Amino acid sequence: MTNSKSVFRSIDAKGSGKVSVEALVHNLESSGIALSDPRLQSLRLRIAKEGSASLSSEEFEEWISHSSSLLTRVVKSELVIPRFDEFAKEIESLFNHTRGIESGAVANYIPHLARVPENKFGVAISTIDGQHLSFGDAEEGFTLQSSCKPILYCAALEELGEKTVHSHVGREPSGFSFNELTLNKQGLPHNPMINAGAIMTSALIKRSLSTADRLDYLTSLIESLSGGRPCHFNNAVWHSERESADRNFALAHLMREQGAFPDGVDINATLDYFFSACSVEVDASALAIVAATLANGGICPQTGERVFAAETTKHCLSMMHSCGMYNYSGEFAFTVGIPAKSSVSGVVLAVIPNVMGIAVWSPPLDSCGNSVRGVEFLKQLIGRFNFHNYDSLVESQKKDPRRLPHARETDHIYQAIYAASIGDVSELKRLVAYGHNLNSADYDGRTPLHLACAEGHAEAVQYLLDQQVDTTPKDRWGNTPLADAKRHDRFGIEEIFKLRKRCSRQVPQSNVRAA
Repeated sequence: MTNSKSVFRSIDAKGSGKVSVEALVHNLESSGIALSDPRLQSLRLRIAKEGSASLSSEEFEEWISHSSSLLTRVVKSELVIPRFDEFAKEIESLFNHTRGIESGAVANYIPHLARVPENKFGVAISTIDGQHLSFGDAEEGFTLQSSCKPILYCAALEELGEKTVHSHVGREPSGFSFNELTLNKQGLPHNPMINAGAIMTSALIKRSLSTADRLDYLTSLIESLSGGRPCHFNNAVWHSERESADRNFALAHLMREQGAFPDGVDINATLDYFFSACSVEVDASALAIVAATLANGGICPQTGERVFAAETTKHCLSMMHSCGMYNYSGEFAFTVGIPAKSSVSGVVLAVIPNVMGIAVWSPPLDSCGNSVRGVEFLKQLIGRFNFHNYDSLVESQKKDPRRLPHARETDHIYQAIYAASIGDVSELKRLVAYGHNLNSADYDGRTPLHLACAEGHAEAVQYLLDQQVDTTPKDRWGNTPLADAKRHDRFGIEEIFKLRKRCSRQVPQSNVRAA
């Protein structure tokens, strides 16, 4: 059966032979795939042209011909978050809970930022499969500020390579404020995620182009990272940045004094470019897709375009993980445990590699310059879901939205059955340590004891019996484990059962009192 016919039959739950356009769109949207997704352009145009319709199997196949692969993954629950509608409800709950936080203060050292209302709060999440959700003010624009730093770093790496870039900027946490007047022992910026480091990467990018062309390159790059979402340059913020940039000018002159810049760098042009990057305006929905592109190894999930090399993305996420949250980076890496980059505009861009990108925007900042609501939302997210970088090392009660309900239990059932079939007692012991019930059976009613008996693995049979498993379960054909042993002439297994039966009839000597 072709993919389109399988999709049709899945959506046509009543077997009527017809599928409505509304049902098709509902299946997509409940899975987190918006009709505005670039991959659905052909379907979107068809709906706009012909409107609602009830489609036969042949018509349906024609309508989805350009997106059948995506739709197949949707109906088979093969996207990275298979129950996205349930996940979205949990995120909404976290959003509403975090919304009540009122601490922190809007950045006031850049006058234009001080005017942003404190109550603004938006959350957007985009997965590596293009599933997307947003809440609150996620479609309202703000300037990138420091969240441009990972993009500048990646752009420099793409153009010049790791060796050249890191001959001008270090890769260690500074332990100081993001705009501290300090350099490392080599006279270089400590890392690319603080102001000095971002000024340096700004100096390295597209040096042969004019200032206007360099800005066009940057905005085009951001649009590619966000799946074609438009962004623009906020001139008012740029002027506000420049008029309050004494510290950044001081950093640039300090670096020039130490010989950190490449030869021939124009400091004023470099700073103007850095201020321009900080003044690019986006929204949380777009920035979540940028983060998802990083989570996807540099490939934009919604367009399939490779924007950055995988190696570039790896280096960037490493820097974000160790240095992305100013002088709160170590604590954030410990408690939240994912790469992130904060910004004085109030956005936190976070990445869960191979899963999703997240953007949380809320202007009030804490004493380290990080969004108060942004940090708290991510803490609660990690508290509820096993997204911490090292959650895989421990058995926890956190939810894993990447797995279908009961998927772990099902995995353990088949792992135990397979281990019994090859006599792997160590694996059976491991599963017991995880709390798995060795009486659990597969679809056919076959238990680990059935397989161990049928294959004649005496040690595995003995271990299972020692674990007090049920010795008489019947599979769908009415066979017990002992019947399997007899059918396959496993005489040694029969003897184990006989011996165990005799022992169970005997009264232990320790229970007999001496006369």
